[in-house]
Amino acid sequence: AVHLLESGGGSVQAGGSLRLSCRASGITYSTYCMAWFRQAPGKQREGVAGIDPDGTIKYADSVKGRFTISKDNAENVLHLQMTSLSPEDTAMYYCAARAGTCYLAPSWYVIWGQGTQVTVSS
Repeated sequence: AVHLLESGGGSVQAGGSLRLSCRASGITYSTYCMAWFRQAPGKQREGVAGIDPDGTIKYADSVKGRFTISKDNAENVLHLQMTSLSPEDTAMYYCAARAGTCYLAPSWYVIWGQGTQVTVSS
């Protein structure tokens, strides 16, 4: 069975940083798109960043220059380094996977983690 487990969420003040991790079992990172999504209360789930099997990276405009996605294929771990956080980044962050290319729209994904909460205070 495929399983994604996120970690690293927490509370931080505006301007701070957090590093999220997603560990997978049952899939091989080298053949899957791995992506991060987030969902704030009352809002739709939105794509944050994705990394294709060939290493091509996509970011949402709202996080470009502040967030960095990376993966360790040997360890099957995905990371999201978040810097210059603002209260608008407060959300539940989810890891997701799909075979092939990443698309930063949640409808393309059926494999999801349970999420990790990120709260940024002003």
